[in-house]
Amino acid sequence: MSPAPLSESRDPLLPLTSSSSSAARAHRSNSFGEHPDDFELENVYIDDLKTHYNSDDSAPPSSPMARSRKDRHHDNDRSSLANMNSSSSVEYRRRNASVDDHDPLSPSVQTEALLQRESFSLDDGHDKQASASLKDLSSQDQRNFALLVLLYFLQGVPMGLAMGSVPFLLKSRLSYGEIGVFSLASYPYSMKLLWSPIVDAIWSTRMGRRKSWIVPIQTFSAIMLLWLGTNADRLMAEASTKLYTFTFVFFSLVMLCATQDVAVDGWALTLLSVENLSYASTAQTVGLTAGQFLSFTVFLAFNSPDFANRYFRTTPSDVGLFTLGGYLTFWGWAYLIVTLGLVVLKKEERTSNRDGLVSVYKTMWRVIKLKHVQTFIIIHLIAKIGFQANDAVTNLKLLEKGFTQEDMALTVLIDFPFEIGLGYYAGKWCAYFPPMTLWMWAFIGRLVAAVLAHITVWIFPRDGVVESGYLMVVIAEHIFSTFTSTVMFVAVSAFHAKIADPGIGGTYMTLLATVSNLGGTFPRIFVLKLVDAFTIATCTPLADADTLFEPFSCALEGDKKLCKTQGGVCNIEQDGYYITNVICIIIGVVTFWGYIKPAATRLSALPLKAWREASGSRSP
Repeated sequence: MSPAPLSESRDPLLPLTSSSSSAARAHRSNSFGEHPDDFELENVYIDDLKTHYNSDDSAPPSSPMARSRKDRHHDNDRSSLANMNSSSSVEYRRRNASVDDHDPLSPSVQTEALLQRESFSLDDGHDKQASASLKDLSSQDQRNFALLVLLYFLQGVPMGLAMGSVPFLLKSRLSYGEIGVFSLASYPYSMKLLWSPIVDAIWSTRMGRRKSWIVPIQTFSAIMLLWLGTNADRLMAEASTKLYTFTFVFFSLVMLCATQDVAVDGWALTLLSVENLSYASTAQTVGLTAGQFLSFTVFLAFNSPDFANRYFRTTPSDVGLFTLGGYLTFWGWAYLIVTLGLVVLKKEERTSNRDGLVSVYKTMWRVIKLKHVQTFIIIHLIAKIGFQANDAVTNLKLLEKGFTQEDMALTVLIDFPFEIGLGYYAGKWCAYFPPMTLWMWAFIGRLVAAVLAHITVWIFPRDGVVESGYLMVVIAEHIFSTFTSTVMFVAVSAFHAKIADPGIGGTYMTLLATVSNLGGTFPRIFVLKLVDAFTIATCTPLADADTLFEPFSCALEGDKKLCKTQGGVCNIEQDGYYITNVICIIIGVVTFWGYIKPAATRLSALPLKAWREASGSRSP
């Protein structure tokens, strides 16, 4: 039972796994001095900068502050590309901070952010050391850090619902294929590369570069949340008959969150002082993880009547402590209050820098035309097929068999600290082992996790009673799945950072992260539909039934309800989950040893310049 991969495309049913890479990101955002490999990659980057400046000047600048107007012009050209980072993955995850040209730790990005600021002056000293901890930040940086955490938190709240809780709540109403249709709502995070340059290029100087997008987006999000809160019960009840309308509503909400992510990522570069830009990724990790955790694990538990009756009530009730509608309404008003405070209390620093929209799209096209990138894109698009049935169906199948919503929430809650710890070690391993070698080992482990999930579902208690022993089996399998998917993501993110052309690092990284996300989302709808297609179940009347009827198929959720209503019993003769999972695993094994492993090994051995052929086509 694989957890949600928030980087590759994480399983929308378990978005908390975004935190799997959170610790990895935090680890990777340490100084270059921790790992020798970071020095090597940084030196490659510095050599490229020297080559760039030597092509125009007799000597490279000794420091960013000593650059001429011509150098600043080059920096501003590159800033439009660096800001493309804002559409990094759904996974809410960042690449290796030590080598990515757009990471807040990168000297080039710090310089670019500094040059864009209205208060910048060459007469000022900008060689301050980063604060050792949050409490050492200046009062202004502490306030801005808190603002970033709040904005990311608000973004994570609807994401946790759309990609986590709602599919679980829909399982009793929809078939697997219909839930597959709803999974389309998570696609904006795999598509935001298409419109992220627009967010960076079009804005109002009066309101501010980032507030021009954040304020209206949060306002629209608040209106949608309030409307959903009022209509949640009706929409859930009509989900089977108005599935595409229901999906479109959440697709729109997720699209707003994805666009807000682009704007907030860009604003982080100017909200914090240059020497403390590394805390931007910390703010994202804390905010997004907390928002998703609240809307998935916490909401799922407190929405469960059994959980509420067991721990909080003396008189049992058939509803949880709070409903979906009430939860949505609360956060709709919270969105409005925060947005109003943002308009009134927060002034954005002005900048006259505008990115070239057409040039960014041209850059992306040049990257896509690289032969090695095309091979890597193919790997990304087929690599996650092998574990799709596990990622998308295993948890739902457990619920169908009788695993309670309360137990599922408890499983993810226990898994949470393991995600953080395992993510930390995954980041350490990426510093000492070749990233793609580690990725391939994690790939094999993830196939093993799919097999273990298959067995876990198979041995589900026949009487439907989940004892502590079986619960521990589910938790252990869940932790192993989390571990393998986290290592796989962290490793491929490190490789992305290693191969990205520094001159177009933001665009390069965003493209690779988006394709990686897409590889985890596009097969899901087909896999869920296959589960229904392979399932054979027949509804037959009970021996003592008042009304006899002809047996009929009850493979779909709607037919199961009809069978129960007519007093029949639905006998599953062939469970499509097992067949689909086996097919996915076979595809994973064949593609891995037939194409992915040799291709990944070949790409891993290429020199860095092989990935930077696009630089030759860039205009000076």
